[in-house]
Amino acid sequence: VQLQASGGGLVQPGGSLRLSCAASGFALDDYAIGWFRQAPGKEREGIVCINSNTGMTYYTDPVKGRFTISRDNAKNTVYLQMNSLKPDDTAVYYCAADLGSTCPMILRYSALDYWGKGTQVTVSS
Repeated sequence: VQLQASGGGLVQPGGSLRLSCAASGFALDDYAIGWFRQAPGKEREGIVCINSNTGMTYYTDPVKGRFTISRDNAKNTVYLQMNSLKPDDTAVYYCAADLGSTCPMILRYSALDYWGKGTQVTVSS
């Protein structure tokens, strides 16, 4: 049973990346999913989430209008499409899944059911 985040890399400002959060051993569509990030020297922050049943999404102000979260239940994967990337978006990105949470409350918690290992996103010219 695990959650795996992937898709990070080095991109120039204004570029795009798509992160994936793939689950194995459990059905991701039963869970609320949150994406978090931690920049060097800063605390981890929740940035985006999606509910399990309604599919409702929530975006924090720093990423609103640039990032899009989506689910592919057939692939048991959640995606984070990141456009118009800025140097301030540089961070390690994590996904997390929680059965008992809803979006956006999941972004406030750290004691969640599953955390994926982070994937590094670096935005630099």
